[in-house]
Amino acid sequence: MSNYLKIFLGVSYLLILFLFLYFIFTTININRLDDFSYYKELQSNLDVYISTNILINLIYFFIFALIWVSLLGFGSPILIFSGILFGQWLGTCISVISVSVGALVLYSIGNFFFRDIVKAILEKKFEKYIQLFQKNELYYFFIYRFIGGLGIPFGLQNLIPILFRMKKTNYFLASFFGFIPSFFIMNSIGAGLNSYVMQAKNFNMIDFVLTPEIYVPIIMFVGLLILSLIIKKFLFNETN
Repeated sequence: MSNYLKIFLGVSYLLILFLFLYFIFTTININRLDDFSYYKELQSNLDVYISTNILINLIYFFIFALIWVSLLGFGSPILIFSGILFGQWLGTCISVISVSVGALVLYSIGNFFFRDIVKAILEKKFEKYIQLFQKNELYYFFIYRFIGGLGIPFGLQNLIPILFRMKKTNYFLASFFGFIPSFFIMNSIGAGLNSYVMQAKNFNMIDFVLTPEIYVPIIMFVGLLILSLIIKKFLFNETN
């Protein structure tokens, strides 16, 4: 059963990736990638399409993000993309909800079908964290999400709680609230990129970096990174 599921998940992941890449390469004119006016056209058309079909597009994004995350997809591109499509606030809301649900689906699948495999691969490597999480799984997993998962790849972040059999309710709540700060920053960068393309006549790297919609979330990201390193040092070092 699990072998069939692994094949299904692998094929599904490749199929979604292929469809996504096919959509990108069939809708984007590669010959104009060095033409800034082309990005302005894309941005304008995208804004019109999203604004006239906002609810449907939110549903499409939710489904895509849920499937993408549940199949071990990367998190950051989705956050930038949601900021571009839906803006700073709505993008944060839809990405937090969809990614949290997708992570829960991945955790549920992994916990049911691949618990022994996950334990065999990850238990020794993350043994030092298991007892810590077991003390208060909601609190420590929230901090774990807040600080970006200790630098662990996003797909593996979602599977580590299998090692200490975390309750699904705690998993979802800790993920949902722990994601908010970093997701807001990444969506702000996406929204800032969209705003810059809308306002600028030509692309200039210095002007781009000095745009408030870009450098403010970058400063916030650096601040969150520093805070995460401090928290990691005091809560997740090997001596605790």
